[in-house]
Amino acid sequence: MFHLPFPVRDANAASGSGNLGDLPEWDLTDLYKGEDDPQLQTDLDWLERECAAFAADYEGKLDTLDAVGLLGCVQRNERISAIAGRIMSFAGLRYYQLTTDAGRAKFLSDAQEKITNFTTPLVFFTLELNRIDDARLDAMLADNADLGRYRAVFDRIRAMKPYQLSDELEKFLHDLGVVGDAWERLFDETIAGLGFEVDGEPLNIEGTLNLLTDHDRDRRESAARELARVFGMNIKTFARVHNTQAKEKEVIDRWRGMPTAQTARHLSNDVEPEVVEALRNAVVAAYPRLSHRYYELKRKWLGLDRMQVWDRNAPLPMDTPRIVGWDEARTIVTEAYAGFDPRMADLAEPFFTKGWIDAGVKPGKAPGAFAHPTVTDVHPYVMLNYLGKPRDVMTLAHELGHGVHQRLAADQGEMLSSTPLTLAETASVFGEMLTFRKMLDKAKDDTERKVLLAGKVEDMINTVVRQIAFYDFECKLHEARRGGELTPDDINDIWMSVQGESLGPAFDFMDGYETFWAYIPHFIHSPFYVYAYAFGDGLVNALYAVYEEAPEGFQDKYFDMLRAGGSRHHKALLAPFGLDASDPEFWTKGLSMIEAMIDELEAMEG
Repeated sequence: MFHLPFPVRDANAASGSGNLGDLPEWDLTDLYKGEDDPQLQTDLDWLERECAAFAADYEGKLDTLDAVGLLGCVQRNERISAIAGRIMSFAGLRYYQLTTDAGRAKFLSDAQEKITNFTTPLVFFTLELNRIDDARLDAMLADNADLGRYRAVFDRIRAMKPYQLSDELEKFLHDLGVVGDAWERLFDETIAGLGFEVDGEPLNIEGTLNLLTDHDRDRRESAARELARVFGMNIKTFARVHNTQAKEKEVIDRWRGMPTAQTARHLSNDVEPEVVEALRNAVVAAYPRLSHRYYELKRKWLGLDRMQVWDRNAPLPMDTPRIVGWDEARTIVTEAYAGFDPRMADLAEPFFTKGWIDAGVKPGKAPGAFAHPTVTDVHPYVMLNYLGKPRDVMTLAHELGHGVHQRLAADQGEMLSSTPLTLAETASVFGEMLTFRKMLDKAKDDTERKVLLAGKVEDMINTVVRQIAFYDFECKLHEARRGGELTPDDINDIWMSVQGESLGPAFDFMDGYETFWAYIPHFIHSPFYVYAYAFGDGLVNALYAVYEEAPEGFQDKYFDMLRAGGSRHHKALLAPFGLDASDPEFWTKGLSMIEAMIDELEAMEG
């Protein structure tokens, strides 16, 4: 199955408004010139023929191939992936620009169905690959260097071997995938089509979420209550989507014999369950030292007896509101990247100059932000909903980090360039850290330093604490769904069970906040994705500490890590830096950077 890109940042990342300058839009002609581009039909025709030819040439024969024959088979499969990926990237990116357009939705749906039908005969490839004797495959990989470079791909495919179904059932599930995608599109179109009104002003979801960072507390409260009102009106639809997606996953997991709902995500992330559990436990144990302590500080800064949910992302009273125009944002991020290594700024430059970024907030546009790699012989595209506050500059730095990573990894080819989600967040979070440090170094006085530090702590809490709370919510939701249909109130209760624990005793929760699970896209598009944010943040904190301690030669090792894409396991990638994510202490060290920032903020109070 070839799936759409999906937003990879929490949807409340976007914020701000004002005169932002000339915001760029995508130029998708590097993929196709339009729906009627003759090359698009040529590629569809080629794909249909080549999928049929591939099946005729190889089905039932993989275990008879020698190393040269298997290499040819893999390379043909890679070319099929490249053409299918180009078509789906074009259809998906056009759709995300205007999810409410019926023509774009139909074009996407039709493309998805065609490609699913064309590629169904290819399901045998991974199934038969897993039937090749281990010793024989190892010998072929060792004897042929060109084939041997695909070892990481084979390892990930063969990790699914215990959970593999019959060829017939695997083809059935492949065909059925378009149904699950339809539920994802229902979610996207519902979210994009929601209408809100705050103080007489009609808004979409991005504009309303943006008001949660407004300096005016009454405006923040009005926005939060309006979000709750509209989510409440649509809660049955969101509950139906969650129930259906979770049930579909439960059925597939049960047939495959997956021990937990999270197993498939861990396998696709090429990460051991015990590593994720160590991360989760370290973060939950740190809640009192991180979010609880920080929000108590913030409560005092805001002069409140109790925090309300609309105060969580409120600007600090000493923070002077300002709009960061697009040109300034570009300069800030580019200078931060160049300060680390000029090569990094050079890799980011075409995003600004060649139509690789779609930045503006527009009616019907998907919320959030993402960087989609498309295919390795084109380039990534970045989507933002840029509204001009300093936090949006960090989102730009984050998504450009993804884009730089994807460009560097492209030389690995289609099958090896894709990085597991846990490592995919490395470059993006590192890009944020570089940008933050550059801004902190330029702080004019202690007040500005305090605002910047507090903003970074909040971002890290949103990336680590909030995402692990999301992960716990998903774990509980999928476990509960295995016992039967969940009502909206059931899901609300699960949501609230993790919110108080993660945010701490400084908060009260308004009526209606229990529905705020409804708009998080990751729960629908990619179950259990969210722990990758915490993984990436902890990993980057550890990496940055190494950089500060021993900067000599760090850049080359860092670029080598990004170039590797998905060709190496996290242990091998981190070894040159003297780091090991399987060591529980690794996560404690990463979290200590957040603690140190909170320590500095507390010292400023003293």
